[in-house]
Amino acid sequence: MRSTSARVRPGLAAVVVAATLLGGCSSANPGGDFRAGAADLGDPYVPGAGNGGYDVEHYRLAVDYDPASDRLRGQATVTAVATQPLSRFNLDLQGLEVTAVGVDGDRAQHRRDGDELVVTPARGLTQGSRFTVTVEYAGSPGTRPNGPLGGGGFLHTEDGAIALGQPYSAAAWFPVNDHPSDKATYDIEVTVPDGLAALSNGVPGEQRSAGGRTTWRWAQRAPMASYLTTLVIGAYRVETGTHAGKPIVTAVPEQLPETSPEAVSLARTGEIADFLADRFGPYPFDSYGGVVVTDPRVGYALETQSRPVYGPAFFRSGQPNFGVVVHELAHQWFGDSVAVTQWRDIWLNEGFATYAEWLWEEHQGGRSVQRTFEDRYAATDWSLPALDPGPEQMFGTGVYQRGALTVHALRRTVGDDAFFAILQAWTAEWRDRNGTTDDFIELAERVAGEQLDGLFDAWLSGATRPAVPEPG
Repeated sequence: MRSTSARVRPGLAAVVVAATLLGGCSSANPGGDFRAGAADLGDPYVPGAGNGGYDVEHYRLAVDYDPASDRLRGQATVTAVATQPLSRFNLDLQGLEVTAVGVDGDRAQHRRDGDELVVTPARGLTQGSRFTVTVEYAGSPGTRPNGPLGGGGFLHTEDGAIALGQPYSAAAWFPVNDHPSDKATYDIEVTVPDGLAALSNGVPGEQRSAGGRTTWRWAQRAPMASYLTTLVIGAYRVETGTHAGKPIVTAVPEQLPETSPEAVSLARTGEIADFLADRFGPYPFDSYGGVVVTDPRVGYALETQSRPVYGPAFFRSGQPNFGVVVHELAHQWFGDSVAVTQWRDIWLNEGFATYAEWLWEEHQGGRSVQRTFEDRYAATDWSLPALDPGPEQMFGTGVYQRGALTVHALRRTVGDDAFFAILQAWTAEWRDRNGTTDDFIELAERVAGEQLDGLFDAWLSGATRPAVPEPG
């Protein structure tokens, strides 16, 4: 995320047009201790977000959207594993009307409790069993507040829609376990009127047109946090190709010329990704890309997995903005492939993405990383922590700038060889997983062969200006 103002939980997910339900493993529980899954995963930064009792593996989503009426119809098939004996469980879903729910081929009872969809299967689900939930739903999707960032969720536009937001957004357009600790894979089908693009995450599939409507298909095979899903519908000029043997898809609104700063910036996506891969390790996904939107309600850029979305504020100068592309692509390693377990550790996302901007600036002949460090060090408000900054400061300068200062302080302490070895070990060993600050410190100490907890305490959380380490 770029604004203008950890433990492992593997998963897999999807929504389909067919109403057929996949078979699962529900049965009577010999222990008789079926109980309801939690309606909240307990992250204090996002009260009410996420649900307990199961781990999603895969979402298959099939949605049909009509911009003229702002009406969406969807069918979602969610494949999950019960992490406890379940009598019922919740999915996050905002506002949309649910017409039918099935679990393992049997119709299930369902009710709404605010933004929670409460599902009671015909039989209890035993711990460790894989089960499949199908939800049919419809309505006009709504916006979803994103705290200090402002608007998010499902934004209806003049020619389509934008589904986007952090720390959550997915529940505005499909039923989901809406917390980054439950990552899953996705198949996404989106049907829209002919002539409109429907852009999402991952590898593009075959497009099919019938009856004046076109279905766009996307597949994200690497586990993805729900807030990293996106759906951008409208009149876009879509460029497709390959980079490093993988699909690359970029899109800008049709009204923007090919020489616009937005288009020029996105055109360097592959080059920038290669630069980052040299420092962070192999690019972690099966596709590349980016999408520019012009809706002023999107006052940020977001690292939506494999295909970041860039808001208009970053191009108001009339010049290309490669820094924001660097920032969001760096998140593909730090924040997407390796995701946070709880939002208190968001510096692990933003500190490294900000540091990537410093690396790129030096690479392009601008300020050295050390000079940027010195400038930021002098200007930092050390009363604002990078670690556990509080919900109101999730996207504050303490997280971004102090987080990046911590990264460089680590580099100065351990030296370049150990520093880049730490970064590449983190992105390799924790790929497709969820990590914490403690996990990162433990790995850094192991790779560097020295104790570093005092360094991280001072630079991430200390209330006074820390001493700058001597170069390692």
